[in-house]
Amino acid sequence: MSPTSHDHRQKLPGWRWATPVAFGCAGLLFVASAHSSDGTDLRPGRNDNLASLVKSESSQLQQIQDRAAGLSRDVDDLSAQVQDKGVRRARTTAASLEAPAGFREVAGAGITVTLADAPRSVREESDEDIDLLVVHQQDIQAVVNAMWRAGAEAITIQGQRLISTTGIKCAGNSVELQGIPYPQPFVIQAVGDPDRLQAAIDADAYLTLYRSQSADPDISIGWQMAHDLHVVAPAYEGLRTLTHAVPLAES
Repeated sequence: MSPTSHDHRQKLPGWRWATPVAFGCAGLLFVASAHSSDGTDLRPGRNDNLASLVKSESSQLQQIQDRAAGLSRDVDDLSAQVQDKGVRRARTTAASLEAPAGFREVAGAGITVTLADAPRSVREESDEDIDLLVVHQQDIQAVVNAMWRAGAEAITIQGQRLISTTGIKCAGNSVELQGIPYPQPFVIQAVGDPDRLQAAIDADAYLTLYRSQSADPDISIGWQMAHDLHVVAPAYEGLRTLTHAVPLAES
């Protein structure tokens, strides 16, 4: 009997054990997957791309915020029924601050600025830096800051009222407000004196550069500005709870 034949037979018992062990491991993986999914699809078709995922998550967040806003109104209604002088004084003070805080609707003459990415044909053919062809957070913030400097009574982005705690955050080709992403084009409206608003925008160096790039056919970043006789800035109805960092306890 040759050494080669002897070695081959010596390995056979190991293979007989390896097969059931492999099947056992596969079974454990199936059980773990079923437990993790909890009866749901781990790779659902409805979230097969980023756009659908963002849309789904935005819808769920909006529902949660709507429910929270409804609960806040219920709390206000119940508080109004409390017959206490201290509570009434506090409510009177709070009511006087609602308008400047953004919790009352404001309407009147104003201005609308619309920002948008360069057309797809330009983005595909231009040799310019891609960062010049898309709208960024600082572009939106520059418009908003110019409007505030001009004395705007209220400002909205995509119809959402801006308040002192509103953060403007870009996520991909969308802007996130109060945790909800909105796609471009980005419509920014302000209630206030249209001439003062436009003068502040015209005098802003950053926006002057932006508009010059908008006029450049190799960039063509979107820019539109128009005076409006009637702009409506709805009252802010999002969450009012403030969150803040807590320092670690000293050891």
